Formats: sequence, C-alpha cells, structure tokens
Amino acid sequence: MTRTVFCQKLQKEADGLDFQLYPGDVGERIFNNISKEAWAQWQHKQTMLINEKHLNMMDPEHRGFLEEQMVGFLFENKDVEIEGYKPVEK
Repeated sequence: MTRTVFCQKLQKEADGLDFQLYPGDVGERIFNNISKEAWAQWQHKQTMLINEKHLNMMDPEHRGFLEEQMVGFLFENKDVEIEGYKPVEK
C-alpha cells in the first residue's frame, strides 16, 4: 500500500516518499511532509544548481548552500534562482 502525506510544497495529499532520502532532522521533515512529486521537482532544481554554480558536494559550504536552497524550495515556497536560466514559455 502506498504511503500518502499532505505535501507542504504542493498543498495536497499525495504519494509520500518510500524512505528517508536525506539525513537528520531535515530528512525526517522531508519524509513526513513532502511528496514524491515535490521531491522530483526539487531534484530537477538541485541538478541545475549544482551544474550552473559548479558546486562541489565534497565542500561543506556548498552542501550547506544546497540544503538552504532545498528547505526554501520545499517548505518556504521560495523559487530557486539560477542565473541565466529562463523557463520555456508556454
């Protein structure tokens, strides 16, 4: 049976993550309050951030920056600013 959560990002009931994907208290908060759909949206933004800003995941400062962006995106409804990126207009 699929686990459902009330997704804080999407503001609706949706399929929850299968297991905790991120460590610590932040990871627990994500597991309990973020849907698979919202997590996939974050993964897309995360990849863009890592590539465009040339982040090194071995650098604690870069990991801290990425976590700050993740929390803002998932819980504070902040959009991720990626210099030079313009979304395709529909």
